[in-house]
Amino acid sequence: MNISAIICEFNPFHNGHAYLLEQVRRQTQCDAVLCIMSGSFTQRGEMCILDKYRRARHAVLNGADAVIELPAHFAVAPAEIFADGAVCILSRIPSVNFLGFGCEIITDFDAVAAELLDESGKFRKILRERLDAGEGYAAAYAAAVGRHSELLNTPNNILAVEYAKANIRHGRKLTLCPVERKGAGYHGRELGGQFASARAIRENKESEALKDFVPQEVLSDLVRCEDRSQRFKQLAADALFFADAERLKRIYGCTEGLENRLKKLSASGDYDEIILQGTGKRYPASRIRRILAANLLGLFKDDAERLLQGAPSARVLAVRKDMADALLPLISPSAPPPEDAGYAVWRYINYPSGEENVREKTVFIE
Repeated sequence: MNISAIICEFNPFHNGHAYLLEQVRRQTQCDAVLCIMSGSFTQRGEMCILDKYRRARHAVLNGADAVIELPAHFAVAPAEIFADGAVCILSRIPSVNFLGFGCEIITDFDAVAAELLDESGKFRKILRERLDAGEGYAAAYAAAVGRHSELLNTPNNILAVEYAKANIRHGRKLTLCPVERKGAGYHGRELGGQFASARAIRENKESEALKDFVPQEVLSDLVRCEDRSQRFKQLAADALFFADAERLKRIYGCTEGLENRLKKLSASGDYDEIILQGTGKRYPASRIRRILAANLLGLFKDDAERLLQGAPSARVLAVRKDMADALLPLISPSAPPPEDAGYAVWRYINYPSGEENVREKTVFIE
């Protein structure tokens, strides 16, 4: 069997994602498309809008053959660890030969990744010097990557290079399949054009126009879901208040005294104020959000590194019923991992009255 993989969040699944699945299948002529998807929280430290089993179902109904879960230790982590964890898992699954992804600019990502890996020491030195000189992180990062700065000024292209770097580290087992992103940009907040961004869909889920940008089953789930983000924010702020500096230092990106700064800010008890005051030239808001989410969920750097050194496995969330016999022997771990803390917290926030029963099992899609 020839399998193409896609690393994703699908928060929520939309027509642009369906286009990506279609293009990867067409370009690779694969027998199956496998998605490895963040479960309950995203790489930016935000809570997913819908249950991971529902999002996996949406993907299988709209072009994927199976969806497995990217463990939270990798899903809520900097781009390098997000990519490394996903590629590590995919490289261990038999018959996964391609890695598809969306990007703003198509280039030879293998060559760029190889160059950046060769110059990793130089990259870190320039980045440190620029940060110490008071430059913002984005500007310092652009200076460190040198002639590739224009290429690496969007989240999707940064992830594309991290996928390529991870693939090199894991033996170049996957052939990269970049697909040019169509429609709104990653940060777009308006519904319009050919495809809308996931952010625009989340922020406009009450809009009548939403039906033009998501499949019907996604629309049905979105209009029924309640916004419980404030509940998450309060839990994250409270968890920060009760954490000590040593605990925070175990989280990716919480270094160089940032742990002490966040501890002082935690006294306000206000999540949005902590993000606002914690963000600066050196620390983008996405890093602060990610640290708060990782602290709440107990996701630590040393644990993630142990997983990478071992053989991390991924829970199967959904699979096409007619592909189950062919795919499950390949993608199912010998010992299914337990549900991680991320899903327990997500359910506590979103199903406070217990009106939904946890499934904790693969969903088979007709």
